[in-house]
Amino acid sequence: MSILSGSAFPLTMAAIICLIFVFLLFKILKAPLKLAIKLFLHAAAGFAVLWLINFFGEPFGLYVPITWISAIVAGVLGVPGVVLVVLFRYLF
Repeated sequence: MSILSGSAFPLTMAAIICLIFVFLLFKILKAPLKLAIKLFLHAAAGFAVLWLINFFGEPFGLYVPITWISAIVAGVLGVPGVVLVVLFRYLF
C-alpha cells in the first residue's frame, strides 16, 4: 500500500498547507501587531499618569483635563507626552 493512495494523505497535505499559511500570516502581521501593542501600552501608561496627576494633584491646584488631544499625545508619546501636556497646560 502506497502512502499516496491512503485516505489520510489529502488531510495531511491540507493540514501542512494550513500550517504554512498560518505561519506566513503571523510573519506578515508581526510588525504591525508589535506596533499596536506598544501603542496600547504607551496609551495605558499615559492615561494612568494623567489620572494620577489629576487625582493627587487636584488638592494642590494641578489639574489637566483629559481631552481628545491630551489622550492622543499621552497615547502616542506615553509618559513623556503627559509631561508635555502638563507643561503646555501651565505654560500657555
